[in-house]
Amino acid sequence: LPGQGHYYNPDFIVNGERKRFQGYVTDITTDFVLEWLDKTRDKTKPFCILYQQKAPHRNWKPAPEYLNLYDDKTFDAPANYFDDYEGRGTAAKTQEMKIDGHGMWGHDFKMVTDPDGNETGLSRELIRFDEKQLADWNAAYKPKNDAMKAANPEGKELALWKFNRYIKDYLRCIKSVDDGVGEVLDYLDENSLAENTIVVYTSDQGFYLGEHGWFDKRFMYEESFRTPLLIRYPKEIKSGSVIDKLIQNLDFAPTFLDYAGVNIPEEIQGKSFRNIVNGKSSEWRDAIYYTYYEYPSVHMVKRHYGVRTDRYKLMHFYYDIDEWEMYDLEKDPSEMKNIYYDPAYADVKEMMHKKLEEMREKYGDNDELNAKYLKSYLDARKR
Repeated sequence: LPGQGHYYNPDFIVNGERKRFQGYVTDITTDFVLEWLDKTRDKTKPFCILYQQKAPHRNWKPAPEYLNLYDDKTFDAPANYFDDYEGRGTAAKTQEMKIDGHGMWGHDFKMVTDPDGNETGLSRELIRFDEKQLADWNAAYKPKNDAMKAANPEGKELALWKFNRYIKDYLRCIKSVDDGVGEVLDYLDENSLAENTIVVYTSDQGFYLGEHGWFDKRFMYEESFRTPLLIRYPKEIKSGSVIDKLIQNLDFAPTFLDYAGVNIPEEIQGKSFRNIVNGKSSEWRDAIYYTYYEYPSVHMVKRHYGVRTDRYKLMHFYYDIDEWEMYDLEKDPSEMKNIYYDPAYADVKEMMHKKLEEMREKYGDNDELNAKYLKSYLDARKR
């Protein structure tokens, strides 16, 4: 998919050539995978396939068959949906990723005209649709949009309407992903491949589903920092196993090489977690490092880096601010109260600063590199 691609009638780059495919992107991608598994691969050899979906990337356009899914439900927003960010720093207060505040009437909330009658630009996105797709789309969204405009919600009521439009479209897109994963797993079962195939279900990061009032990701706060990871390998991994170790995406490559019987290069920073998930070992790292540096940019999440242990998290926001945040994840799993300046946590703060410096040295990160790449980033934005 070029860029983030399109949900409807997407273009794909196929062997260097751009081609448009009629249909819904999640279904098309699943069909590519099934066709390759069944007809294209050499069935005498082992295989590896990366089955990567656009969904649920913004802006959450559901498949035709799910346009009205969840219409009969009203979802409760997270407890901190109306977060006022008291007790947090500047970064949480100045981001641009609030559902009620930065969500767009057309792009996100699927209105051709906003409640004030202004064109939203959504009609330009719908040009890709064929006649049947557009008719189904309008039949689903127009009555719901008209009802919302007639009700004219305000304040918290409007904010909750926006949350429900967002979360329903998000989950509708997820439903198509679930369908596709099920089809692929069924193929493996039906062709006696399940027992000797390692299936890994993961993502590139977590995502905010209304927590702190947000959508998107980027922050080191838990909802975007934690990433889904499920693995099925009946030959080695006991069904229903739950692992609570600090595993990261940088551990994927060495783990896959381990399973494939390939030597792991020394320069790889991650570690194989094969013996963690199969129960042969419990020894693992006690801290993980994170850094985010795409600022100033979309959603305006400030530059920061930090360290997380099994209980505590320390973050440093830098560049145009110089602020520290620390959280006790056992007592405050939603990270609502910054304890960095709490004298009761003085020893913990000292320990976490030491751990942070250890992590930065381990991975070769430092303030000089931050300054170097900040300059190149800002120079590039000027061009």
